[in-house]
Amino acid sequence: MIDLRSDTVTRPSPAMREAMAQAEVGDDVFGEDPTVNRLQDMAARLLGKEAALFVPSGTMANQLSVRLHTRPGDEIIVEAGAHVVRYESGAAAGLSGVQTCWLPGTRGILQPEQIDAAIRPPDYHNPPTTLICLENTHNRGGGTIYPLDRIGAIRKVAEARGIALHLDGARLFNAVVATGIPATEYARHFETVSFCLSKGLGAPVGSLICADKERVVKLRRLRKMFGGGMRQAGILAAAGLYALDHNIARLAEDHTHAKRLAATLAQLPGVTIDPAHVETNIVVFDISETRRTADEVLAALKAEGLLLVPFSPTTLRAVTHLDASSDHVEQACAILKNVFTRLAA
Repeated sequence: MIDLRSDTVTRPSPAMREAMAQAEVGDDVFGEDPTVNRLQDMAARLLGKEAALFVPSGTMANQLSVRLHTRPGDEIIVEAGAHVVRYESGAAAGLSGVQTCWLPGTRGILQPEQIDAAIRPPDYHNPPTTLICLENTHNRGGGTIYPLDRIGAIRKVAEARGIALHLDGARLFNAVVATGIPATEYARHFETVSFCLSKGLGAPVGSLICADKERVVKLRRLRKMFGGGMRQAGILAAAGLYALDHNIARLAEDHTHAKRLAATLAQLPGVTIDPAHVETNIVVFDISETRRTADEVLAALKAEGLLLVPFSPTTLRAVTHLDASSDHVEQACAILKNVFTRLAA
């Protein structure tokens, strides 16, 4: 079975498992796990921040950041398809007591003018806008890279209004590899930046939040409050160190594989996709012309040995990753051709 449902399905390589087995550990709640500390130091350096905090998941990273920057009754501005509001189980409202203002983006990307117009006026009838969240790359946008100049323009709006910026950079290093822009250049526009180890970087668990030292001290307390304090977490942190040392540059292979899938899909009956929109490792395509539901098409693909996920009743998503080789991608292309040709007939 070729599994392209997500880059979260990757499994630790033998070398990564060996690094985990050899990890030096301590009690991270006391700040005494040397491997966790090395990972946090490395993450902070990569993003040009003073400090970092290791947390169990990307969702926790985002929600700790929301809690850090807001008070109950505040409002945060997000793109309508952002992970922080689409895939985190209502956590912003449930855990931080904030409401969210959803703005429609173009493939996940917002205009600074949109954001400026959505910021609440300083009137006690309104919830104060205290945080703007961006996502880079944007999952529902199809792995879209947030243009750096757009981020800079949004930063100017935020600074003028005294509003914090958080970057959900779960797949930030996909953007870094695709553009050649250093992670520090993206990160410098944000008070807090999170990125995942357990997606394209191939580690089994974990994310990092990077910020200044004062904010990381506060985040550490919030992590404990949210139930994310870990003890001998160096076993997991070792996988993250291995991932950052070995698996960033190879993300380019995933991007090449995604473009190969997109080129194949563009030639298939009943499929609508613009290959130029495939910028990283996520491929989203429309199947409405097949007159079949997403579930029906997924079942047909699964029967041939290919796993994808639905993104709507008429769209599917494929994600390339380090466990999907060139041969796997070619097999996936063959399956897609067989299934969509048969459906058209």
